[in-house]
This record gives sequence, structure tokens and C-alpha cells, in this order.
Amino acid sequence: MDALFNDNIKKVIKDTLSVDDEKDRLDESFIAQPKKFNIKSDFLSSENVSNHIDLYEDYIGNFNLTSAKISSHKDDSNSNHSDYRSTKIDETYNMNASYLHELFFANIADANSRINMDSLSYMRLTRDFGSFDEWQKDFMNCALSSRCGWVVTYLNTYTQTYMNTFIDLHSENVPVGMYPVIVVDMWQHSYYKDYLRDSKTYLIAMMKQLRWPIIEKRIEKADRILQAIRG
Repeated sequence: MDALFNDNIKKVIKDTLSVDDEKDRLDESFIAQPKKFNIKSDFLSSENVSNHIDLYEDYIGNFNLTSAKISSHKDDSNSNHSDYRSTKIDETYNMNASYLHELFFANIADANSRINMDSLSYMRLTRDFGSFDEWQKDFMNCALSSRCGWVVTYLNTYTQTYMNTFIDLHSENVPVGMYPVIVVDMWQHSYYKDYLRDSKTYLIAMMKQLRWPIIEKRIEKADRILQAIRG
């Protein structure tokens, strides 16, 4: 998989798929590169973090491959069964996995985590959940309801409020029009090595070290999204 991330990534994908430049067009707009994360936390072992980042990079590679394959299946679409349909499902699955992992890695592992009551994050969560404590309770309920997936606080562009949801796997129960601002991975691979089956203790640990400056920037952007929607 490392070969997918060098300077010749497009050539590697073309060779892997046996794409002939003279006959086939490779849609290059989806080529993704893995981001670098320096995750250090007393609540996660270095081996756990390393394995998790390796998994994330595999998702990036698979997203690139499935996106590239779409071009060769565009004449084979059928609602009952087709290579185009199957590949499109895999593309979404791996794209969501890549994006959710990036959001998760970026908003955890702050040993000095704190949220100020005058921050936009605190005010928006308090406004839409009734209190910050109520947001925490609902976030935990969503997390523990996930069937191997994710818990996400997101701006709902339909209701124009912040809500919590769980996503099963990477692509089930994803609300339309969501803009994620807080993300925690609830797949077993994210905690089993350090916590075995105790997902609740793992969840509390991640919430204790949320990186609020990153979340604040996301919520600032979410406010601008709402302004654009409202015209």
C-alpha cells in the first residue's frame, strides 16, 4: 500500500487497473493523500495509535483505487447488480472511513483539554442541547448505541441546529446535510487493544482530551455555512 503514496501514485493506480491511456480515461479528481498526525495520549498506547494510522492509510489507498475503477465501469450500471454499483458503494465506504478518521485524529489527544464558557463551541452546544452536560450525555448515548462505527456531533443544515448521531460502520445512518464538528471512533479496533470490551471507559477518556481549539474552528466554519444557507 505504501506504493500508492509516492510521486507516481497515478501511474501506480493505472498499472494496477491495467488502464490504457490510449483507450481509457482515469478520473484523477479523487486522488487522495494521507495526512500526518502526531497523536500522543496517556489514554492510548503508541502501538494502538500506530496500528490505527496504518488502517487509516489503507482506507485512503482503497478510496483511490475504487475511485479510479469507476471510470472503467461507467457503461455497466444496473440497480440489481453491476460492477459500477458495487464499486460506487465501496468508494463511499472508503471515502467516509478516510474522512472520519482524519476528523477523529485531529480532534483528540489534547492533554490540556478545556472548553471555555464564552467559546462558540460551548454556547452553540448549550443552546441546542439545553446545557453542556446534556450534550455530553446525549453524545455518550449515541456512542454506546453505535454498532461498530462512529459518534458525531454535527451541524444539521436542515434543522439548522447541532445534533448528535451514530454512524454504523462508515456509511450507514449518515444524515443528509451533515457538517461534522466532533468525531470519536467507536470501532473495536480503536479501543480493544487498550480497553478490551470497555468501550465506555475509552469513550470517557477520548472526551476528556477533546481538542477544543480544533472544534472551535469547525463550529466557526459551521456558522458561516449557516449564513450562506440563510442568504
